Amino acid sequence: MLSARSLFQEILDHDDSFRLFCSIAASGEAQGGWENGRIAALVPEQERGLAPKIARHGADEDKHGRIFEALLRKRGLEPVPVPADTDYTMLLERGGIGLAHDKLRRDEPLTVRDVVTYLAHSRVTEQRASEQMALLVRYFADHPDVGRAVRMISQDEDNHLAYCHEELLRFASAGHGRAIRHTLRTCALAEVRVYRDVSLAVMTHMGRVLGWSRGRSALLRAGIHAVYVYERLGGWRRMVRLSMPQRRNALGGPATAAEAAV
Repeated sequence: MLSARSLFQEILDHDDSFRLFCSIAASGEAQGGWENGRIAALVPEQERGLAPKIARHGADEDKHGRIFEALLRKRGLEPVPVPADTDYTMLLERGGIGLAHDKLRRDEPLTVRDVVTYLAHSRVTEQRASEQMALLVRYFADHPDVGRAVRMISQDEDNHLAYCHEELLRFASAGHGRAIRHTLRTCALAEVRVYRDVSLAVMTHMGRVLGWSRGRSALLRAGIHAVYVYERLGGWRRMVRLSMPQRRNALGGPATAAEAAV
């Protein structure tokens, strides 16, 4: 029977597919760590109080990358190059979503509007990350190899999402509501398209590694397209709603160590 659980289990059990999965995840987390680190360094003076939270966000992403690398080392595996068509973070950036890397490489302070753009982009992508990690926790929370790692990363992603909600609501009350709504909608519609494309690419690469049949590959592609249709027709709206989270000041403390998860 083909299910999300059986699919993840198959990827987890095979060294080559596990190596590809962890390599893709580690690369994306490291990229997110760099982006948040640069944004924290370039926050405008009037928002310097936000810089430690952005830095904490980046530190968490770096930690997640180290966790995936450590999971590889535990199995005696080395990372593999990440196929360009599976690079979710870079594909979003190339599509003009979030802050351009050229801007982040310059030592020029960001504007408040830039910070709003960053938070709106993060609110959308952290929704995806939170949902994906919740799925892994559901199936593998007690797994002897990856259980602690997925629980820690899931908690961090929930914290990141809560932080985005809280800060965006603060900016909305300060008069940035229209910009926030526009940016959230633009980011969400672009994200569901990129997520579809990356999902198709990942499944293609995994299929080659695991020797999936044409029928199985076609079924998985159909499922990915069905999810996209749902998200494009209205599912994207869950990514743009804002509500005050139960976890207040979720990134107000220091990041936890990666060693605790592996």
